[in-house]
Amino acid sequence: MKFSTPQKLVAVMATTATAFPFAALEEAAKDPKIIAIANEHLKREGIVSADAATAVFEPVPIFNAEKQYIDISPGSGHEYVAPGPNDLRGPCPGLNAFANHNFLPHNGYATITQFLDATMNVVGMGPILAVFLATFGAVIDGSGLAWSIGGTPPASIGGGLLGGGNGISGSHNKYESDASPTRPDLYQEGNDYMTMEDQFDDLINTSPGGYVDLNSLTAFRSKRFDQQIANNPYFFNGPFTGVLVQPAAYTFIYRFMANHSEEHPYGQLSYDTIATWFGMTGGPGAWKANQGQEKIPENWYRRALEYPYDNVYFFADVLAAAQADRSDRSDRSNSSDNSDSSDSSNSSNLKFLDIGGNTGTTNSFTGVDIMNLTGGALNAGDLLEGNKFACLAFQAAAQAKPDILLGGITKLTDSIGDITSKLACPQLQGIDDSQLMQFPGYAKSQQ
Repeated sequence: MKFSTPQKLVAVMATTATAFPFAALEEAAKDPKIIAIANEHLKREGIVSADAATAVFEPVPIFNAEKQYIDISPGSGHEYVAPGPNDLRGPCPGLNAFANHNFLPHNGYATITQFLDATMNVVGMGPILAVFLATFGAVIDGSGLAWSIGGTPPASIGGGLLGGGNGISGSHNKYESDASPTRPDLYQEGNDYMTMEDQFDDLINTSPGGYVDLNSLTAFRSKRFDQQIANNPYFFNGPFTGVLVQPAAYTFIYRFMANHSEEHPYGQLSYDTIATWFGMTGGPGAWKANQGQEKIPENWYRRALEYPYDNVYFFADVLAAAQADRSDRSDRSNSSDNSDSSDSSNSSNLKFLDIGGNTGTTNSFTGVDIMNLTGGALNAGDLLEGNKFACLAFQAAAQAKPDILLGGITKLTDSIGDITSKLACPQLQGIDDSQLMQFPGYAKSQQ
């Protein structure tokens, strides 16, 4: 498969956000028939479904084997090559796999354009979301032009303006977040990038029947959230890292790793497929983590590019997860965790939108007043209205502290401005981050 650099697409996107397929998706989202389908999807089995957005944003199933096949066969140039001792790998299994298959540079240090190529062409991320994530990473965790998928790159990589920044592994509570599906929390375990076998096993146990889907991932996320409140005195659910980055760590697993086929055009994520993506061998109860050795599965087909996973689709997934009913789902996993939190929020996923954290001891989660945080522009009740939770998150992202002071901030704020203007966000003068300094997990990340 021949990939092309999406620079022209990015240029077009900068001038019009309604270019195909976005206009079609927006119209589809307004169609009463499609809304009815989505509502029926929501009420399936009497349970609010975390994957309700599929019916809205992929109303007609599409599968084209030739276009969707990702060739990683020997001689393709994208066959798997294990990372060497000097190659950078980090918390994101997908980016690690891209580097191991040379869709990103094998050393794990890539430019914004290289991230766009990989995320858009290999897994079907939409351009607006891809541009933001690549730009944010480069500006906040890199040089402004490029960044590491692991830790701080050595001087031998890139050089000049291409060197610098602490990478994703050094971005805790700026880009990388607490309550990861398979990675530990930095201030609790001392690293945020090693794959934890027990967490992966718990993810599988929360997904019975041989397959992982958005409902099981949401149930597992809720469990991880509660475990962190109960066990991690530094747990922090930030306005950007908690509200947007944390759900991405879960929804991206299904949206980008599921294997598509004629029988399952919306994607199906088997234990074998997810294990390959995460570099795991063995089986339930006996998983072995092969650190940094994530792979793209053989005979794997990406999502249809006619339905890219872009901002509006992602936002719908975030809200669906927050509103999903956990009843009859939380007991599907083994009760082997040591969380004994009795907080009433355990029965509701609305806690995902709670900004706050533990205050230095376990089970001390304290929320912040959204009105105080936003200077009165938003209140807690607003976050479930439209995309206001995203407005808050992107405003917080705009205030993130970069690793090195270069000229990339303007590029980032322009990208965020494009997004918030399309969301019709209320005018926010800024985020009063002094409200967040009471949380050690946030305060430590600002040092």
